[in-house]
Amino acid sequence: MTAPSTFGLSREARNLHWLLKNLVEEVPGLRSVAVVSSDGLMLLSSDPETPVAPRDVPSGPKGSAADLATIVSGIGSLTIGAAKLMDGGAVKQTMVAMEEGSVFVMSISDGSLLGVHATPDCDMSVVAYHMALFVGRAGHVLTPELRIELRKSMESAQ
Repeated sequence: MTAPSTFGLSREARNLHWLLKNLVEEVPGLRSVAVVSSDGLMLLSSDPETPVAPRDVPSGPKGSAADLATIVSGIGSLTIGAAKLMDGGAVKQTMVAMEEGSVFVMSISDGSLLGVHATPDCDMSVVAYHMALFVGRAGHVLTPELRIELRKSMESAQ
């Protein structure tokens, strides 16, 4: 797990780290996972320990959780704007299918988002199901105080 150490964090913050770690471990085909606040800052990230990206993909930040957080924030803003223009109500989930993978974005609470980058052969229904479980478990504990704590822990890890 590439997330910062959970030492010194509150029980709620440690639980969210544990939930994210379990999401990555239980769902095959996940490349990167990020939880992003409503203002676009990464709160949590967890990349699989064994990369599943093709070997000819250059190493570095491309495909990292930081890049995913940026993409998730942008997709979230775009879909929220579209929903307002269409009087569609709240956006619950967005999925982008590409030749070489998929990006899933799901609303958590108060504008926070869960984003997943998965391999092209992932089972999309399994990914969406486990994301919904994470959102259901994390949504009620992701308070403003906890978001501040998670931001600080991400900043101190850099």
